[in-house]
Amino acid sequence: MRRYAEAPAATSPTPSDGKNLTAGDGRTLKRLLPYLWTYKWRVLAALVLMVGAKVANVGVPVLLKHVVDALDIRPGQPQALLVVPVGLLLAYGGLRLLTSVFGELRELVFSKATQGAARAIALQTFEHLHAMSLRFHLERQTGGMTRDIERGVKGVESLISYSLYSIVPTLIELALVLGILAVQFDIWFAIITIVALTVYITFTVVVTQWRTHFRREANLIDSSAHSKAIDSLLNYETVKYFNNEAFEAQRYDGDLEKLRRSRLKSQSSLSLLNSGQQLIIAVALVAMLWRATQGVVDGRLSLGDLVMINAFMIQLYIPLNFLGTLYREIKQSLTDLDRMFVLMDQQREVADAPTAQPLALQAEPELRFDDVHFAYHPDRPILQGLSFVVPAGKTVAVVGPSGAGKSTLARLIFRFYDVQAGAIRIAGQDIRDLTQDSLRRAIGIVPQDTVLFNDTVAYNIAYGRPGASQQEIVQAAQAARIHTMIAASPEGYATRVGERGLKLSGGEKQRVAIARTLLKNPPILIFDEATSALDSANERAIQQELQKAAQGKTTLVIAHRLSTVVDAHEILVMDAGRIVERGTHAQLLAQGARYASMWALQRNQVQQ
Repeated sequence: MRRYAEAPAATSPTPSDGKNLTAGDGRTLKRLLPYLWTYKWRVLAALVLMVGAKVANVGVPVLLKHVVDALDIRPGQPQALLVVPVGLLLAYGGLRLLTSVFGELRELVFSKATQGAARAIALQTFEHLHAMSLRFHLERQTGGMTRDIERGVKGVESLISYSLYSIVPTLIELALVLGILAVQFDIWFAIITIVALTVYITFTVVVTQWRTHFRREANLIDSSAHSKAIDSLLNYETVKYFNNEAFEAQRYDGDLEKLRRSRLKSQSSLSLLNSGQQLIIAVALVAMLWRATQGVVDGRLSLGDLVMINAFMIQLYIPLNFLGTLYREIKQSLTDLDRMFVLMDQQREVADAPTAQPLALQAEPELRFDDVHFAYHPDRPILQGLSFVVPAGKTVAVVGPSGAGKSTLARLIFRFYDVQAGAIRIAGQDIRDLTQDSLRRAIGIVPQDTVLFNDTVAYNIAYGRPGASQQEIVQAAQAARIHTMIAASPEGYATRVGERGLKLSGGEKQRVAIARTLLKNPPILIFDEATSALDSANERAIQQELQKAAQGKTTLVIAHRLSTVVDAHEILVMDAGRIVERGTHAQLLAQGARYASMWALQRNQVQQ
């Protein structure tokens, strides 16, 4: 097992718990506002249109009152000659139309701000995750993390939609209605409305707050189920090798059963919420209509006033019927958005220094390890005072038993981790003082474990230098001895390699990795068991190409098979994080020590 698997787990991002929802929601909204304020003129225009829509909407019951009052005539009166008040009806229809038009214009104007904010947040999160250290990604399940990002992006759209298109307009309409009721009628109409709304909102918030943990629990279980499913499907071959389809289905079904129970609890509590809301609305409507009806009987109010009050209540309570759903969705959107912001707030283990400079190379660089100490875990040191030099334009090989720390060298050179003591220098520059982008542009690697994108062969080779021409891609494939295989396939370079390149054999994947590194053509090369998946005939051919590619480049070769490093300018033998021998192939054989024993053992294995 590789040592880096034993690194201590970092704190997993979790949403704010129920006790801190208010403070957490405020912080989340504060984080979101700058993304929206980028489109401030659209935001302001949308607010104006929203107010216009609500003014038009409140005007509808007022006009309806005048229409009814205009029809309240006795037969024989001169007004009876007019069958209907045409002007009022036209105005009524116009206000209805304006309500809809203003609403549609608001959505049209604000949609760019909504989508732009969602895009900016998603992109920033994606870039931040790519900037995180290797340890961060090794300790998290990709399925659950991508689910958090997906929910967070949707949360931006839902939050804006529910708040700007539902909650805020309802509050504006409520203020207008209360003003009309208090001014035009006695204060009790406004008091009944305020008391009813206060009870309604308090009940909704309390019950929804209680229900929130059911939704949060369901989301956690959903993420767990999604992670298990993705992990199982990515490891399809391993599942088949061990005949564990039923075991994987059982694990997945366990989470699905938990999800079913959690969602049933959520649905039961929703029924309780809806029933309580309807009871409060019914009591309030009866109280309002009783008082309005009494006013008509006493002659203080007209029939039009009764109709207007009833219309106001209906207009107010229809959106309030969905207040529980809106509140829950807004809270959930804030929680989902908070999870994504927590991901964005994860500190980088390896970050560029404020004074970091680009790597400056005048010629072939020298690579130097100066008394390097490193451990993935404090109790398990990996490199212990390691010092060696890869001269400019030369090849140095590192060999040794598994667990000696060989592959760790490549990760440290790429700054996937920083050393705890000592320094790694390229052309005399400490790599911690360099920008990671310039450092990695100068290094090419053929890794021991080759993973390809689920795209075409051409795409995977061109990944070494995006924008390379087809001719350059073919030349790299020819140098890696994979062009003939590609050309023989029906789709040629358009052949898709499958998830993680599983449609290709191990040797084919490794040759694609070699091709893309050759295409990158960097001044520093690292070959980490670059030919381990190749047969002997192909290994010798590829080895010649790699030696040709390494000419004039500073090259570090990490190898297990000693036959691949006999031509290196210097060979370092590592054990337990230290160099125990060094020299050329001939010198090490002459010493008759560790390297000579390893050589003899491998020769015997080949002969057998």
